[in-house]
Amino acid sequence: MRRGITATALVAALALAATACGGDDKSDGTSKGSGELSGTVTWWDTSTVGSEDKVFKKIAEDFEKKHPKVDVKYVNVPFGEAQNKFKNAAQSGSGAPDVIRSEVAWTPEFADLGYLAPLDGTPALQKPDDFLKQAAASTKYKGKTYAVPQVIDSMGIFYNKKIFKEAGVEVPTTIAQLKTVSKKIKDKTGKTGLYLRGDDAYWFLSFLYGEGGDLVDASTKSVTVDNADGVKAMKVVKDLVDSGAAKTDATDGWENMQSSFKDGKVAMMINGPWAVADTYAGKEFKDKANLGVAPVPAGSAGQGAPQGGHNLAVYAGSKNLDASYAFVDYMTSAETQAKVTKELNLLPTRTSAYTREEVVDNEIVTFFKPVVDTAVERPWIPETGSLFAPLVTEYTKVLTGQTTPEKGAKSTGDSYRKLLKGWK
Repeated sequence: MRRGITATALVAALALAATACGGDDKSDGTSKGSGELSGTVTWWDTSTVGSEDKVFKKIAEDFEKKHPKVDVKYVNVPFGEAQNKFKNAAQSGSGAPDVIRSEVAWTPEFADLGYLAPLDGTPALQKPDDFLKQAAASTKYKGKTYAVPQVIDSMGIFYNKKIFKEAGVEVPTTIAQLKTVSKKIKDKTGKTGLYLRGDDAYWFLSFLYGEGGDLVDASTKSVTVDNADGVKAMKVVKDLVDSGAAKTDATDGWENMQSSFKDGKVAMMINGPWAVADTYAGKEFKDKANLGVAPVPAGSAGQGAPQGGHNLAVYAGSKNLDASYAFVDYMTSAETQAKVTKELNLLPTRTSAYTREEVVDNEIVTFFKPVVDTAVERPWIPETGSLFAPLVTEYTKVLTGQTTPEKGAKSTGDSYRKLLKGWK
């Protein structure tokens, strides 16, 4: 996700009435005589402030240069707030943006609620067969396409090569090795092996998949998070903390994790390509070669990593559809995706982008692309984006000793069955 999942971001005048958002813009996006694009496109971007946001804002400005009569109103909305802010604005019919950067799990929910414009046959969706199959999957709902894939990602272990060398250890490939390596790092350097983010359940998924578990089984309409595999995954993360192999948190996890890793206080963290730009800003990684990336250590069932990413979607109530479609097309073109890869190490969603020099020569992409190809997709159901709230509550409680793995898994399953009416 995700991206600094709950990273604190600058909200540029988020009082909805003051943002000049597209839902209230009276322009129809074209000059009737010439067909030239014009008017305002308000874009809610959810990228990480201080690194990603600067790049995406600059690319949006480049779109304005190509279309001088279009004014792109850039608003950075904190990722953790964007889902509900968009739903509230769309439901009220006032203040919703023309375009939103939607986490992959939000897209089917927004589409189910009727808040997104279908994009099949519009200028927003150019060369649909060029998109990676797994990236396109999250954009479709009930036979229609409601978003365009912008970036795709997964997760891996980020590690400090200097600390590993000092401790005389190799990169762990299993959970058992992770514990052994962390102990040696502690004994040799006094530093903690792993920072395990405790306030965001997305960071739990690699462990859940690694034990053969999943949140739900959409094909049978069954809740699976509380079965034996789910309980075992909760035990695994709890043991990592209890054994001292990992440290965790209950709040402000992104900042705590990033600062601890960037300052060399911990040797490893689990993260995705969205974190690379921010990580390079740390004192430990002024020499970028000191950052190592490897697969998340495998659980008893194998190595598991979640598929994440972001799509660009157009608000169904936008008064500027033409310019919004053109903006989405520009932001998701192979050329633009290659620029984003060069600046931020994010993975493109277009197959054709992977032939471009900026992408071919990128070491982060070289590592993460095979991970993405085998990553576990979440179920693309309207409720997917809502599955994390009950899970993170129990995940945090398990990690911090407020409940047991068994009770945490059961409480999560009970919440899912209330949310998913009629599911087993």
